[in-house]
Amino acid sequence: MPDNKKHIYLMPGMAANPSIFDGIALPQDQFVTHKLHWFVPDKGMSLSAYAEKMCKKIHHSNPVLLGVSFGGLLVQEMAKFCQPSRTIIVSSVKNHSELPKRMIFAKYTKAHKLLPTGLVTNVELLAKYAFGETVTKRLELYEKYLSVRDKRYIDWSLDQIVNWKQDEPPTNLVHIHGEKDAVFPIGNIKECITVKNGTHTMIIHRAKWFNERLPAIILE
Repeated sequence: MPDNKKHIYLMPGMAANPSIFDGIALPQDQFVTHKLHWFVPDKGMSLSAYAEKMCKKIHHSNPVLLGVSFGGLLVQEMAKFCQPSRTIIVSSVKNHSELPKRMIFAKYTKAHKLLPTGLVTNVELLAKYAFGETVTKRLELYEKYLSVRDKRYIDWSLDQIVNWKQDEPPTNLVHIHGEKDAVFPIGNIKECITVKNGTHTMIIHRAKWFNERLPAIILE
């Protein structure tokens, strides 16, 4: 019997596990979701090589890739290897010119290499890196979401973000961005679907918005 359902692969943001997608519920008669997990990169691994390896976890032709934040960068690299029918990025950037000035500054000064990433077991600090938020009130929540705390992975992630060189995004790309994103300010972002009052963590806190709109975005 032919599989007429759309297969959606979900990639979380830096240091996050797929539980950030727990609120996403698409109609089961049309869509099947698959949650991807970060792995610790090999020493010296490029983002492109990481993406190629991640594509081995894609088991359907012409899938839809959806990535959040740093996961959005990764799915754009994956699109070069697995020919998705659509690539959707959330709270992310689609070329290096959309990176905020502080990240461009870090690229040239290597300031990101001075960050105390050895302290990533401190969830408050990790949330500041990954989500751009102070989490004193929601510490238990972020303990759940931010479980990838390997120092090599965190160092690698920061380096890949600030040194990302993409000029042209993949074809069939959809960019969804929040008005109040503190990590990637919307002032730098062009051509996106804007979520009113959306923050960098809106995939968690605004799941209803995504559940109402993603089916049409995927199928259009």
